Amino acid sequence: MNLLRSAIYTVYMFGGSTILAMLYVFLLPLPRRAIIGALKFWGVFVCFGLRWICGVRIEVRGTPPTGPALIAAKHQGLLDICGPFTFLPDACFVMKKELMLIPLFGWYCTKNRMIVVDREGHSAALRKLVADTQDRMTEDRQVIIFPEGTRTKPGAAGAYKPGIAALYRDLGLPCIPCATNSGVHWPAKGLMRYPGTVVFEYLEPIPAGLKRGQFMAELESRIESASQQLLGEKL
Repeated sequence: MNLLRSAIYTVYMFGGSTILAMLYVFLLPLPRRAIIGALKFWGVFVCFGLRWICGVRIEVRGTPPTGPALIAAKHQGLLDICGPFTFLPDACFVMKKELMLIPLFGWYCTKNRMIVVDREGHSAALRKLVADTQDRMTEDRQVIIFPEGTRTKPGAAGAYKPGIAALYRDLGLPCIPCATNSGVHWPAKGLMRYPGTVVFEYLEPIPAGLKRGQFMAELESRIESASQQLLGEKL
């Protein structure tokens, strides 16, 4: 039964997302606010089907920021992107440039002024990352970066990349860690979706001003320990 529900949801999500992507073309000439609303609707669409077809609920713990904020989030799958659109006012993701090549999706990311990073650009890429993030903060946006740089399996910890350290240092802002167990119920690979509760847990902000090594150790410790704790809950 779970396999059938997962298959139905896959058709629902990818079929519906394709239709929405084609319809959203008409929003491109409009102000960016139109795309914000469109992405929020897409997030609701994805999460609604996940709940009613696959029995996967979304729970938000802690206090999601409403103004300009730097969020460092655990990344286990696609839901880590869809979900925040539904509960953050103006989510802005740091994303690799290869994603911009996806038909239509790249256009909407450009219109919504997502932050695009060339991972082969080294120091120049870091400088651009900082400059673009500073710019987005003037728009009162919530900038989300996945410090591991890619998806990891539940229970696994990736290597935390220098991008988050550069942002933390140069922005002079607190950093809000976010833990999740999303990969348990929506694995990064495969068809299956597993019933239960996906939690996005916003932890206490790490205050500005820590030394790089101290900050990175604190960030990784908070995200990994909270994510491991979620795995231990019966959700």
